[in-house]
Amino acid sequence: MTVSLEEYFRTTFEDKLLVKMPEREDDHLTPATRLLEKRREMAEVEQALAAQKEEFQMKMESLQQRREELERKEFQLKESLLKFDKFLKENDSKRARAVKKANDERELKKQKDKEIERVKEETEAYQKQKEMLQKKVEKYVIFHNYMDKVLEAGEDFHEIRDIITRWDTLTATHQDLLERDQLNHEKVEKQRQDLMKYMEEKENQVLNYNNQLSTLQTRLDAAQSEAVKWESKWTHIKNTAAKKTLLLGRIKMATHNLYQLVRSHQNQLDDVEDTTEQLIQIQLFVQDLNQITSEIKKMEHTGTSIVPSSSS
Repeated sequence: MTVSLEEYFRTTFEDKLLVKMPEREDDHLTPATRLLEKRREMAEVEQALAAQKEEFQMKMESLQQRREELERKEFQLKESLLKFDKFLKENDSKRARAVKKANDERELKKQKDKEIERVKEETEAYQKQKEMLQKKVEKYVIFHNYMDKVLEAGEDFHEIRDIITRWDTLTATHQDLLERDQLNHEKVEKQRQDLMKYMEEKENQVLNYNNQLSTLQTRLDAAQSEAVKWESKWTHIKNTAAKKTLLLGRIKMATHNLYQLVRSHQNQLDDVEDTTEQLIQIQLFVQDLNQITSEIKKMEHTGTSIVPSSSS
């Protein structure tokens, strides 16, 4: 009887009460797909729970019958022990086997009680899972209803899957546009920085040209002062007839010195002995200075700057 009872519980509870847990939700599924999947899983869980309840009820009845049978046999065993105490004392080996059998049956009973408790806990767990799935279904049903309304209102889509596909396409396009906008923004920022750098370089060039203009103005003032000085001397020489010879020599020397000064300003090393030619060169230099002065004054009025030529 013990062997058959163990075989019964092993075949009954080992495999049939195990229900496959629902697979983990795919995070990449759309709400409508999740809703259909959860409905299917909930239906499977409800069917499994109904089957388990029926099977559990049958097993409880069978266990109750076994328990009554065990209690009856235990009672009979006690009576037999009382009636045949002397006989059992003489047959210690038989008594030991009987006691071991009774202990094994009690241990088996405890194990089955634990198994029943475990089944109850699993049933409660499945019930909680069912409630959780029911909440999810109630949560996602609004999306399904909304998709049905969209499908009824629109003529471009025939199935909910078409709407989901269109949504995925629009989402991907939106993401691509965001990436392009970010790339264009980075290009504009780089061009703006390049423009600021270019403007800064040009401002530095203008400042440099202004410094050069100031230097040239100083040189021009010095040259004009020198020219006035020599013109005064030249007038004095012409008005002093008694000192013509001396003045002529001085004039030639002055002319030569002025010519050398002009040539040094022009960065020229050649020398001309003819005083007339020297005066011509000086006159050309003074004319150039006057022209430069006029241009500088004009540029000062207009607010622009010029770069002097190498010949000046």
